[in-house]
Amino acid sequence: MKLDSKYFDRIRIKPDGETVFSAPACEWPGCGRPGGFRAPKGRMREGEYFNYCLDHVRDYNKSYNYFAGMDDEDVAAYQKDSTVGHRPTWTMGVNAWGERRHRARSWRGRDWTAGFDDTFGVFGSASHRPPPDPEEPRRILKNMERRSFAALDLEGHETSRDIKSRFKELVKRLHPDANGGDRSSEDKLREIIQAYNYLKAAGFC
Repeated sequence: MKLDSKYFDRIRIKPDGETVFSAPACEWPGCGRPGGFRAPKGRMREGEYFNYCLDHVRDYNKSYNYFAGMDDEDVAAYQKDSTVGHRPTWTMGVNAWGERRHRARSWRGRDWTAGFDDTFGVFGSASHRPPPDPEEPRRILKNMERRSFAALDLEGHETSRDIKSRFKELVKRLHPDANGGDRSSEDKLREIIQAYNYLKAAGFC
């Protein structure tokens, strides 16, 4: 320890050899005892503390309220923000398929020869290049999605209108009312309805 350190200056030695650390005075009005206990000063003064003695720091903590002066809406908003450490957050995975589809469409229509001279036409100028393929990239189907399309006798690349049309067609064909009350096709009808509801929830129709 350096001899000119502020910590060294706060140490005094009693005649009997006991080492005692001097503490700042208690900041409670009218109290002159040593204040070796810290108490937070409150909201908007984070990192600042009062120095109190043991009795007064207990009294201060009993009446301390961090949300003093805030209405219920502000308190609720603060508590909600505290779950993420009061940092901005963004939702992950929202419409990721739509973003990839938009990127693919913009890449197909981009003129990659812009900005340099293609003298010999190696890459083909934009004026002679065939128009971009209007077909959108096909969505990779999951197992449950493939099964749902198969239940509707579809391949998986049909439009929303085609899926709805096939569903209505199958329901009319298999419904007991359309078969004179025959319930033998109820299981197949239930499977079709479940498949359609799954594709609808997945955003296909």
